[in-house]
Amino acid sequence: MKIIIVDDESIVLESCRRILESEGYEVASADSVDKALMVIDPENTALLLIDIKMPFRDGIYLVNELKKQGYTIPIILMSGLNTPETIAESQKIGACQFLPKPFTPDELLKAVRQVIT
Repeated sequence: MKIIIVDDESIVLESCRRILESEGYEVASADSVDKALMVIDPENTALLLIDIKMPFRDGIYLVNELKKQGYTIPIILMSGLNTPETIAESQKIGACQFLPKPFTPDELLKAVRQVIT
């Protein structure tokens, strides 16, 4: 089962990949919503780690699109915009957790373990 990271920032994709793979997780990544929709396999995806703010289509759009398609994959939303409104919106659309950026490797691993363990 894979964890798929969706973020438009390559440094976030690579650092999350490195951290998660070092703990034995299988990881895939996408740098846009459109690419994410191509790589998400509901039968082989354990978790989605999605940035909220991205150009063109954002993480909220992706979550809503996945819901329309009937996917029930657990989701952690992340954002550097750590306002009460952003956190409330992530909960409202069904994210399991909200992870504020920047986060430490320990914070990432803790959030992931809470969702998929």
